Amino acid sequence: MEWIERMNRAVNHLEEHILEEPDLDMLGRLAGCSSHHFQRIFTYVSGMTLTEYIRKRRMSLAAADLRDGNVKVIDVAGKYCYDSPTAFNRAFQSVHGISPSEAKADSITLKAYPPIVFKMSVRGTYEMNYRIEKREEIRVVGKKIPLKSTLEENYQITPGFWKESAMDGTIERLASMMDGDIRGLMGVSVCNGKDQWEYYIAVATSMDSGEYEELIIPGGTWVIFHDEGPVIKIQELETRIVTEWLPTSGYEYRDAPEIELYLNPDPEKTEFEIWLPITRKGERSNG
Repeated sequence: MEWIERMNRAVNHLEEHILEEPDLDMLGRLAGCSSHHFQRIFTYVSGMTLTEYIRKRRMSLAAADLRDGNVKVIDVAGKYCYDSPTAFNRAFQSVHGISPSEAKADSITLKAYPPIVFKMSVRGTYEMNYRIEKREEIRVVGKKIPLKSTLEENYQITPGFWKESAMDGTIERLASMMDGDIRGLMGVSVCNGKDQWEYYIAVATSMDSGEYEELIIPGGTWVIFHDEGPVIKIQELETRIVTEWLPTSGYEYRDAPEIELYLNPDPEKTEFEIWLPITRKGERSNG
């Protein structure tokens, strides 16, 4: 399928440049989406973050280098983009369970992680509830923080941001500002370029933004999935959307913010929606 071919093109490019810092924008272009969306798809399909995959690939190659000759650990560290032997040693041990120096000994067991190749698999064992809507632009108001360039870092940032916003009264104040037909607290990911990685806790409102930031989300087509359960179920649903629904839907990602809409505050039985910006395949527009 086309999306698998594009993902494999991106991974092949990554492999060809494994000794360089990854060009996330290039990987996104090869995959036919933004760098942020590429990282999300990669994580959901492979079961590991892009950062983790790169580390495992480099440490697999580094182990082979250390076994092949009289190379110095510091030289191998530099080859695989590590500025210090200490950082390299830590990364090597996290993958192989031994130090780089120990890897040179005979009869040592090492781990090999071959390059990933994406293939089509048959899934879809239970139903997914969704609807497709076309909407005009959506005005939201909220509090924002900058995001990092990798999902691995952002997974650590956003939970703390929600906790902080609950404790300082931000969530309660935003909830009082909701009006219109989109009712609920939003987590909005704005990741359309290197300098625009931001995350908002926000609500849709026509009220004055006051102390908060205003964001205009472009109009277009959305696929909206509804579910409920513990908060961890959100990530499970996102994985299914990317690996099961999107590949056979006739749609692809549209460059626009993604929305998680929380319809109630119960962390054990959250009712939520995931809003994914989409466009018909071959129609690179806002909807």
